[in-house]
Order: sequence, then structure tokens, then C-alpha cells
Amino acid sequence: MKDLNHYVGDDLSLSPTGSLSPVEGIERGKQRILRRLITNPGDYLFHPAYGAGLGRFVGSLTNVPEIISLIRGQILLEDCVSKKPAPVISVTPSNNTLSVNIGYTDSSLGEPVTLSFEVNR
Repeated sequence: MKDLNHYVGDDLSLSPTGSLSPVEGIERGKQRILRRLITNPGDYLFHPAYGAGLGRFVGSLTNVPEIISLIRGQILLEDCVSKKPAPVISVTPSNNTLSVNIGYTDSSLGEPVTLSFEVNR
């Protein structure tokens, strides 16, 4: 079963024929990682442990090593992220945002991938 082409916070993507667009490969992995990191634990009724809930760290005193550890633990649950070499993660907090940069190797393709995003309230 394919995933639908959808980034968290955006609309579903349509194919040229007007049907829902599927996604695969590296883009699928990026979308799944981002969804996992943004989703609050408990938001999915049948998967209460799913998600990192990064939004809760925005605007509060931030323990960067704790956030990096949380991100690492969550992304390694995704089948697209290779455990070796280990993902490289950086987090830069400011008053109203968390800037996250993740470098990992796609497990099926063996290609390096970079995912950068900001989390706001």
C-alpha cells in the first residue's frame, strides 16, 4: 500500500489526472519523519505512543540534548532511516521556533538525505 503525498499542515496533493497523488522513495520517508516528529503523543487514538510532539518545546526553556535524543529515538522507528551511519541531528531554539536539521541515510536506497524544518506554535 502506498502513502498519500501529504506534508503535515498542507493539503493533500493531486495527480495530473485529479486523483490523490501517492508518494514513495525519499519523499515518503521525509513526510513520515516530519509527521512523527510534529504529532503529539496521544493524538492518534489507536497509537497513543506515536509522535514526538516537538511543538511543546517551542517557547519554553529548552534542553537541546533531550530534544535531540527524542528526535533520534522517534526517527529510528521509521523503516526509511538507516541505523548505520547514525543520523546527525541539530536543534536550534529561539523564542518562537525550533529549527531542526536532520541528516540520515535512506535505508532502502542507501542515499544521504537532509530534512530541515522549523516548528512554531
